[in-house]
Amino acid sequence: MLFAPKEKGQGLVEYALILVLIAIVVIVVMRVLGVQVTAVFQQIVEALGGAGS
Repeated sequence: MLFAPKEKGQGLVEYALILVLIAIVVIVVMRVLGVQVTAVFQQIVEALGGAGS
């Protein structure tokens, strides 16, 4: 029982690292998809005759 707090803290650090990695992956994916979505909307605008630009 002397090592329980140390193990609990270690588990929290592991969860924090996992959350950081997930956040980084989500940010990268959103940046890539954001560029692709922008391109699709630009094509739609051009197909509609360039309305608004």
